[in-house]
Amino acid sequence: MQVIRTEGLTRIYGDTAQPVYALNGVNLSVDEGEFVAIMGPSGSGKSTLLYLLGGLERPSSGTVWLRDARLDSLNDEALSRLRRTQLGFVFQFFNLIPVLTARENVAMPLILDGVKRDEALRRADEALARVGLSERGAHRPAELSGGEQQRAALARALVTNPAVIMGDEPTGNLDSRAGEEVVKLLRRAADEWGRTILLVTHDPRIAAYADRIIFLKDGQIVDENRLKGQGNADHIREQLGKVAIR
Repeated sequence: MQVIRTEGLTRIYGDTAQPVYALNGVNLSVDEGEFVAIMGPSGSGKSTLLYLLGGLERPSSGTVWLRDARLDSLNDEALSRLRRTQLGFVFQFFNLIPVLTARENVAMPLILDGVKRDEALRRADEALARVGLSERGAHRPAELSGGEQQRAALARALVTNPAVIMGDEPTGNLDSRAGEEVVKLLRRAADEWGRTILLVTHDPRIAAYADRIIFLKDGQIVDENRLKGQGNADHIREQLGKVAIR
């Protein structure tokens, strides 16, 4: 079953006299439970695509569907509600609130959605346990390692039981060991917890965990590779190099 679908997705910056196409006519579908990595040269439109799929930006033209909801036609209030309930986000720089503990950070999306504090904290503890941070919930971000902060951010993305988790270079600020721990949790989220994963990455080792890689260049999909979670980083690196020089 398709969970995300786009038709003619286009994002233009600048004025009509000198338009800059960040994305140009992208058609994409993602199945429920699929793990998709998005790769391409710098400036190819990777993050723009992710932000449009997540309702963080609006397209200049084209459509974006999340299940039965057409994101590009929703008003700001409905789009915000959909992001809170159906989407989880993990970014390169954690975005944890410094004065809150890990469990309070994880509980925050639930509290903002009207869940009572005690219930939100109980569910936050469950999410932290999923990512191996049960013993670190009372610590503030400054007391956590980079890998632990990112796992807390992933727990925050999981706590609302979203249909889709979107990651924008979530391992880009981590060492190789911590990055691998995070991507293994994303792989588990797809395999065991039924989440659809969309991940922007420049790292072939991280992309190798995906079921499929979408390669972008100049705002268009130029290639894809179906891996079924058994990718080879050297082969992916070679493909990425070919895309960059086309």
